[in-house]
Amino acid sequence: MMLDRLSPQAPDALLALIRLYAADPRADKIDLGVGVYRTDAGETPVFAAVKKAEQVLVDTQDSKSYLGPEGDMGFVHALMPYVFGSANPTMGGRISGMQTPGGTGAVRLALALAQKAGVKRVHMGVPSWPNHAQILADLGLELVAFDHAKADGAANLDAVLAAINGAGADEAVLLHGCCHNPTGIDYTAEQWAAIADALAASGAFPIIDVAYQGLGLGLEEDAAGLRRVLAKVPEAFVAYSCDKNFGQYRDRVGAFYILGKDQAVLDTAFSNANALARAAWSMPPDHGGAAVRIILRDPEMTQQWLAELDDMRARMRQVRDSLAAAGKAGRIDLTPLGTQNGLFAMLPVTKEEVAKLREEHAIYMAASGRINIAGLTAANLPKFIAALAAVAH
Repeated sequence: MMLDRLSPQAPDALLALIRLYAADPRADKIDLGVGVYRTDAGETPVFAAVKKAEQVLVDTQDSKSYLGPEGDMGFVHALMPYVFGSANPTMGGRISGMQTPGGTGAVRLALALAQKAGVKRVHMGVPSWPNHAQILADLGLELVAFDHAKADGAANLDAVLAAINGAGADEAVLLHGCCHNPTGIDYTAEQWAAIADALAASGAFPIIDVAYQGLGLGLEEDAAGLRRVLAKVPEAFVAYSCDKNFGQYRDRVGAFYILGKDQAVLDTAFSNANALARAAWSMPPDHGGAAVRIILRDPEMTQQWLAELDDMRARMRQVRDSLAAAGKAGRIDLTPLGTQNGLFAMLPVTKEEVAKLREEHAIYMAASGRINIAGLTAANLPKFIAALAAVAH
């Protein structure tokens, strides 16, 4: 029979962790696994600005007709000044974009289009977001890994430069724009400058995944590395997610942008991107992108969104500063977490220690040692540090 040819696939480890956490009756349990923002009360609320924009949609939207494979272009264009800079968001007509189902859809489209253009190998720093490797494998692209971070908690510039300089003409380099998932370790401004120069000299094709803009140092600061690269290279792809910085996880709001050397190249590339999108998902979901468009076109709603984003970033910075101030928890040095950015960090714990944290202290985290910083609050942070010290001798 046809279906007998299929082999069982391993269950998603994060989904299994979610189920274990839900079944745990302990009142003081801590969830550091699920990658969503949480307030100090442990909630993941809908942004007030998004609620307001959704009400505008309810009141004014007069059709649910198809938009086309490119999606809501008003959303795509309204986002561009925040991503590429307000002075020249299209870089003289060299950048254009389309809406995608979340940042994942944008990454998938970027890699599929790169493959169609001749890319066969993709260099990527590890550890990385697990779905990066899964998408590469599904497309049949070869993953060439390099070490993203050094043991001291800094980015491994030598490794990324070696990957870029060693890449051939049919090879791409996949980089995180900011708030690296899962390490929280970002490149400095000086390192981004070296990376941009290397990409310009080598001819390797840059693909930059921007999933957390605004959650690190600020909207402008988090886009600085991306902009430095785009200013140096003739062509690149950018995958963008609004799931985190607008809190629209389940609405799947993303965008895919192409930098081309001229308008003719850009038009050809987009005809291929549209064809790939049409075959993959036909049309992206409209609701979340429309809400973002409404927010970014209304100055009052924009300011409300920016204030909410500032609060998110400040809370995560406060958690990181508190962890860093604790110094060591057992053998684990927490001080590097204060210099890192975004939702995630990696702790050098063993799988056995992760199991002990779960079984003995009701603390749930990925077996890799990745934690979601936003899962820690003023109330549970002392318990977490004490438990870590107890299991990591």
